[in-house]
Amino acid sequence: MRWSLIPAVVVPLLTQAGHSYEVKKGPLDTDWTYKVGTDPWPEYPRPLLVRDDWLSLNGIWKWRAASGLSEASTPPVGEVLIDEVLVPSCLESALSGVMVQDVTYAWFTTNFTLPEDWATTSGRILLNFEAVDYEATVFINSKEAGFHRGGYWRFTIDATDLLKEGTNTIHVFVFDPTDMDDYVIPIGKQTRRPSHIFYTPCTGIWQSVWLESVPASYITQLDVAAGMDGKGNAGNSSEAVTVKVSDRDGNVIATHEASSNAEFSFNVNSPKLWSPQSPTLYNLTVTMGSDVVKSYTGFRTISIGEVQGVPRPLINGEFIFQFGPLDQGWWPDGLMTPPNREAMEYDLKFLKSQGINMLRKHIKVEPDLFYRACDELGILVIQDMVSLRVVIPNAAQQKEWERQIDLLINQHKNYPSIYTWVIYNEGWGQITSYYPEFDLAAHIKTLDPTRLIDATSGWHDHGAGDWHDNHHYANPQCGTPFYSILSTPYDNKRIAIQGEFGGIGHNISEEHAWKVQKSINEVNQTYELNIDLDAYNYRGHTLMRELKEQIERYSCSAAVWTQTTDVEGEVNGFMTYDRRLVRLDAKWKDDIQALYDAAAARGGAKTTKRSV
Repeated sequence: MRWSLIPAVVVPLLTQAGHSYEVKKGPLDTDWTYKVGTDPWPEYPRPLLVRDDWLSLNGIWKWRAASGLSEASTPPVGEVLIDEVLVPSCLESALSGVMVQDVTYAWFTTNFTLPEDWATTSGRILLNFEAVDYEATVFINSKEAGFHRGGYWRFTIDATDLLKEGTNTIHVFVFDPTDMDDYVIPIGKQTRRPSHIFYTPCTGIWQSVWLESVPASYITQLDVAAGMDGKGNAGNSSEAVTVKVSDRDGNVIATHEASSNAEFSFNVNSPKLWSPQSPTLYNLTVTMGSDVVKSYTGFRTISIGEVQGVPRPLINGEFIFQFGPLDQGWWPDGLMTPPNREAMEYDLKFLKSQGINMLRKHIKVEPDLFYRACDELGILVIQDMVSLRVVIPNAAQQKEWERQIDLLINQHKNYPSIYTWVIYNEGWGQITSYYPEFDLAAHIKTLDPTRLIDATSGWHDHGAGDWHDNHHYANPQCGTPFYSILSTPYDNKRIAIQGEFGGIGHNISEEHAWKVQKSINEVNQTYELNIDLDAYNYRGHTLMRELKEQIERYSCSAAVWTQTTDVEGEVNGFMTYDRRLVRLDAKWKDDIQALYDAAAARGGAKTTKRSV
């Protein structure tokens, strides 16, 4: 059964009528490129806090480039912006209808009218942006309404006092320096000079924009931890709150009354546990006064235990080997924005069909519906913090990055599928004069004590966190005594994970190539290139056999293969960038199952539990 989402109210955007928007001819398309239309992402965008009264503002907006930060305080009121852009999308993408590069400053605008019944309510009207890259200054009817910094995080503006009857106008000023020399900000794989493992950047409103009607006193956030071990909490003025837990058939299995803005806990008798093998979810209905929100959760506990003397990650007290890809989340038509929900879920369903039970979401954050799909399908998620550039930040830049770590945790800690937070990737932006990862790991534990922490994925590992994470291309070195220039022998006090390996590719044809490079040779970039698919699969099976043997001989508990799809010139995916060619032959399913069987043979029933 799929969790239903409330359909969007039809949006009366004045710019929709007579628009000239069309998808640009990009370097490569997908099977979804020309299905997006002018009503993109109509789904309710926030599945963990759902209300009935909402209005999507996605669609055709107007935009223009701006000259600099001096414009940020003066919206172009009265100026007719001519050029159209699809929201949500990256300005650099084909789906935006713009497809321009190196835009640092820009204005976006749209008009809307509120539903008639909203105008007579005594409550509040909230304007929600799911993500704008990188800084956003928002104006409503020419008055400044709010400011937000950080390209991957949701923010909300109380628009009530700025709205009027009839037509309302939103202007958004965007500043996005990406990796300009004077800026060190969280950007992940974005760069203005794409090559190999760094990709075309994303500027602008790249996730959904929407309005919701709420009572004068309303729920702002639910913090839910549903464990099999009796540990959980929910709650945000102190008012009476009622929580109902129901199964997929709508049967109420637990009810609890408490007060908001304080932690409380209650027991649910004998719920079915969430796991990759059985991803059971339960509906939550939370009532505070006249505010009623819907959410969901899965009952599961993440812990560390010793299995025959080896530290292991435990899901509900059991060790299962975790295998999956490095998941970049880039698209040839939408860049950081998937073309639609079907396309986004296609990747996840493909992974699940291969027997994969985990992915590492690599230094990017996805729309919330991505994590919901992982919850529904039973795919464990290792979630990276979005990294800084590969330079050392100054004190102010480090403080800002740490502030955004809090946004990552607080906005995503309710998803059952997320079981590990990654702080640093391969030393990118990692301070070397001292070891901040120890304090950061401790701080994250205070925000979320229910998950594991991978403090340094790759190298520059000083012993912080729950995982000892080795990267090695192409052959694995997981939980082994082996080491190379950049890796160290396994630290047996922590869990062993092969955080990246594989990275093999094969020469693709022009049909599947990212046609920005001058020649096909500039496309075929990876760590190890095979001449054809037969060679690719032979080499892949060899590496998977090595990994299985390391599970059997050493202390390997999880492994991350590079990667789900090709991205631009990087051609080492299970699939090509357009998702039209799958490289894997049928034997890969056997290889993946062999990993789980090898881990099971090492024992998993008898564990000595340790705290996370």
